[in-house]
Amino acid sequence: MATSVNPYLIFNGNCEEAFLFYKSVFGGEFPYIGKFKDMPAGEDGGCAEISEKDANRVMHVSLPIGNTILMGSDSNDQSGDVAFGGNFSVSINVETTEEADRIFNGLSAGGTIYMAMNKTFWGAYFGMFKDKFGVSWMVNFDENQK
Repeated sequence: MATSVNPYLIFNGNCEEAFLFYKSVFGGEFPYIGKFKDMPAGEDGGCAEISEKDANRVMHVSLPIGNTILMGSDSNDQSGDVAFGGNFSVSINVETTEEADRIFNGLSAGGTIYMAMNKTFWGAYFGMFKDKFGVSWMVNFDENQK
């Protein structure tokens, strides 16, 4: 799998509704849709505590559209609501953990790290940050693809 860049949209509670709409237009199926209540607590990239309000919000959804994967999630109590213009990230999928570290360390220099590169409960090596220009990024190496 070659390195790919995909849009990642963040919603304030209506992610599932939005993605059902996108699916009705583009067709296809969701390879994965998970809610915050499905996350294990605390370790391996899980959330410490999920509020009742956030439990049924979308933690992650993906919809393949041609050679791109449109991805999304809802905001939660930990992240806070998002405003238009701040509701997306650029998701980079790479082929090795070394490439993930190189890209993460390079782009996050001078920025704000939200989640350092780490193994996650969903089987990926993953991290999130905002670069020094205010752009949000996600770096992902899917260990199951290797």
